[in-house]
Amino acid sequence: MNEDPPSPTGAIDPEIDIETIGEDVPLLEGIRTSCAVRRLKPDPVPRALIRKVCEAGTFAPSGGNRQPWTFIAVTDPERRAWFAERYRAVFLPYIAPARERAKDPDFPAAKRKIMDGAIHLAEHMHEAPVHLFVAGWKRRGQPQIQALFPAIENILLACRAVGLGASLTTLQQAFQEELDAYLGLPKDTPTCAMIPIGWPKVKHRRPVRKSVDDCLHFERFSG
Repeated sequence: MNEDPPSPTGAIDPEIDIETIGEDVPLLEGIRTSCAVRRLKPDPVPRALIRKVCEAGTFAPSGGNRQPWTFIAVTDPERRAWFAERYRAVFLPYIAPARERAKDPDFPAAKRKIMDGAIHLAEHMHEAPVHLFVAGWKRRGQPQIQALFPAIENILLACRAVGLGASLTTLQQAFQEELDAYLGLPKDTPTCAMIPIGWPKVKHRRPVRKSVDDCLHFERFSG
């Protein structure tokens, strides 16, 4: 990876110790409090910190230890605006049915909160300081999703550990060919997801989850 350029956006905050930040977060606590954070500050994220969370991604499992992943961190404002414009063009029709249903006073508050967060992200996508695209080379003509998504989860957990906000989106697949060409990716190394990353406007918290007892079965499915 290239070294930081001599500019404010690539500078490392002297108060951030890249080597130690996040290292003291217990694994299970990090997992349980790694919620999707879609409200992000526009403040820049040091390149060294982006490198650190992506390094966590490289420790994901992959068949045959093939490590097919490629990470492209886009921080340039014009390039982020390019993506944000296309993302919104896909997102607005996608979210329209939910917005219509949300007009019902009985629409669940929890779903409304999630929808509002997604809308906020779409409206402010260009402000997210890091657009991290995850791609991977194909094997036998097929994307190696089984390796890429564990890498994505590692990155999300690493973001939680170091105090960054992040979430996962795959809506870019609607304009994948145009995007991959814009990113300079070879045709056999398509993107599979994008992670907007930045300093969170909200605190990390434990997301609402149903009990594991509702989905855990021993020996065979018990209905």
